[in-house]
Amino acid sequence: MMIMKAIKENKRFILLLCLMFIFRSSIADWNSVPTGSMKPTIIEGDRILVNKMAYDVHLPFTHISVLKLADPERGDIVIFDSKQSNIRLVKRVIGLPGDTIELNDNRLSINGVHLNYQDDEKNIAYWDKVEDLFGVEHHIRVRKPHGSYLSSFKPVVVPEGHYLVLGDNRDNSADSRVIGFVPRGEIIGRSRHVVMSLDYDNFYLPRKSRFFHRL
Repeated sequence: MMIMKAIKENKRFILLLCLMFIFRSSIADWNSVPTGSMKPTIIEGDRILVNKMAYDVHLPFTHISVLKLADPERGDIVIFDSKQSNIRLVKRVIGLPGDTIELNDNRLSINGVHLNYQDDEKNIAYWDKVEDLFGVEHHIRVRKPHGSYLSSFKPVVVPEGHYLVLGDNRDNSADSRVIGFVPRGEIIGRSRHVVMSLDYDNFYLPRKSRFFHRL
């Protein structure tokens, strides 16, 4: 009886909570990024906005798509629940179903076309470069002087219903080179903005310049 009375007295608050959870489950949420695998685009401490209706309308609290709206496009930053690694990951879509992808010394070739790269910033330990992904220009980071074991792979064909994803921090990312191709059903949304950012190395103080930063 006491429980029912409490529910009646707080039904508006309970309804608000339910709607909030449904919103975060199916429409939009934010995702914390604890690692540097997407540097320099996304840095540790960023909270990115996840548009969960970018590709599908999902049944709340599930990965079941009740309406397909679109498919991921090359260059999209996607969020997916990886069964292979058993965690949620944030990576960039490089290969679409049917594409042939090759990586040679951190230089991509897609369907036989070599991508263009421009040097941006040089550091003692790495280079930041601008990668032109068929019109989607974005920054990547590669290790100096000879990259890593992740810097190259032979041509692979992306299977139907799957995507090849890479981190922008090319020599420090557990992506499709480690976990394999990503099934379409694991992708839960797309991100284009940082909502807020906390500096882990400076007492978790906010990085104001990163607030609402476009990716």
